[in-house]
Amino acid sequence: MKRARVGDTLRRALFQGSLKRRECSHLESIERTSPERFECAACLEEATRTVHLRMCLTCGEVACCDSSPGLHARRHFEETGHPLIRSIEPGEQWVWCYRDRAYLSEALV
Repeated sequence: MKRARVGDTLRRALFQGSLKRRECSHLESIERTSPERFECAACLEEATRTVHLRMCLTCGEVACCDSSPGLHARRHFEETGHPLIRSIEPGEQWVWCYRDRAYLSEALV
């Protein structure tokens, strides 16, 4: 449990640029909670490397993270406006809101 809190703190600082907890005003947009696949289709199509997978909590689209060359999860947000993603990596349970620039522990969602 302590290890998970440290991971949350580090991710919050890295993602938000701040340790302060931010509110998310888009939790009502959550419609999907489980992925249909565990691969980034755009990375496969472009033959690029996927670093980590994220899932859109509005439509369930699975895409690669900002550390991946394709930035497909961010592109999905920019194209659709769907604000929330969650990590679908083993052992990670967090959500990111692009619009509010808020890192949320999945326990808070």
